[in-house]
Amino acid sequence: MAQGRLLRFFDERCAGRYAALALDPDRWLSNVGYAGLLRLRVDSEAGLRALVEKAARGGDFYGEPGKYLHAMWDSYAPRLRELCRDPASSQPVRRGALGLLIEGGGLDALDERDRMLVERLVRVKLPGGVRAVPDTQLSAWWLAVPGATYEGVFEALGLHDPRPVTVQTGVAAAMCEEVRSPSPKDPSRGISRAFVTPELDGWRLVFGQFRQLVGYDDWNDMVATVERVSAACGKAQLFFVDDAGGADIWFAAEDGRMVRQYAAEGGWDEEDDEDEDDDITGGVRDVCGDLSVDPDLVGVLDTVVRGHGWLAVTAPDMGHGQFPGLLPV
Repeated sequence: MAQGRLLRFFDERCAGRYAALALDPDRWLSNVGYAGLLRLRVDSEAGLRALVEKAARGGDFYGEPGKYLHAMWDSYAPRLRELCRDPASSQPVRRGALGLLIEGGGLDALDERDRMLVERLVRVKLPGGVRAVPDTQLSAWWLAVPGATYEGVFEALGLHDPRPVTVQTGVAAAMCEEVRSPSPKDPSRGISRAFVTPELDGWRLVFGQFRQLVGYDDWNDMVATVERVSAACGKAQLFFVDDAGGADIWFAAEDGRMVRQYAAEGGWDEEDDEDEDDDITGGVRDVCGDLSVDPDLVGVLDTVVRGHGWLAVTAPDMGHGQFPGLLPV
C-alpha cells in the first residue's frame, strides 16, 4: 500500500531510475523497480534493456517483470527482433532478446530463422534427460500406455499437432496453466499441452492438465478416460495421488474395459480386482512400478529408453507458437 502511494509521485523522467532498480540483485527491490516501470507504461529504452538483461541472466518473469513485459509487448516486440538480428549486439543481448520474444509471444513471435535455430537445438538434445520426469511427491497424476501402441493416445485424448521435444521441455510445457482461446462454439474455451514421454521400459507416460485431459467430474471422467485410452492402445493405467488431500487412486483397463481399480481417500480404501490371483495390491506408489513404470525410479535405476517425447495441444486450430513463456531445452 505504502509503495503504491509513493510510486504515484514519480513520472516518466524516473524510468531510468526504475530500470536501474529493476536490475538490483535484491528480488524485492527489483520488483519495486518493475512495479514503477509498469505504472509509468512509457516506451523506455532503459526499461527494455532491463528486461533483456534479466532474460540474459536466466531470470524468471513471474509477477511484476512479466506484467511489465506484457504491458509493453506491442512496443517492445519489434525492437527485440531487431536486437536479435543486430550483428553489433553482444551474444548475451541477443540471447536475452530471443528469450523475451518467446516469453512474451511464444514461438510465433520469432522469425523463421530463429524458429529453425530453436527446432535444431531441440533435435540435438532429444536423446537422454529422462530423469526430468515429474516425481510423485505431494500431488501428481499421469497415464501409462504401452510403447508399441502409444499413438492411439493422441486421438483418444483429443490431442493435436504432436512435435518432438526433450523431456525437460515436455514436462515444463505440460505443467503450465491453460491458455484462454475462445472459439465460436465455446467462448470460454481454455487449451493446454500434453507431454508423451519417450518409451521407458516398454511404456510411455502422459502428463498434462488434469481438467483438460480428463475432465471435471473426477471419478466418472477418470473411469471414462482410462477405458477410452485402453480401447485405443490395448492397455492403459491412470494414477492419481494427492498427499495433501489424502487421495490415492489408480485404474487399470484393457481393450476398453476396466480390469482393476483402487481408491483410498479420507481414511477408507477400496480395491476391485477381477483377477483374484493377482498379488499386485496397494496404493499408487506401491503398484505403479509393477503395473508399468514408477516415475520416481526413471533414470535412477537402469531404464531402457527408446525414441523421444512428444508435445501436443488440446485444440486442432491452435498450434504451439501461441503459448507464451520460456521452456527449458
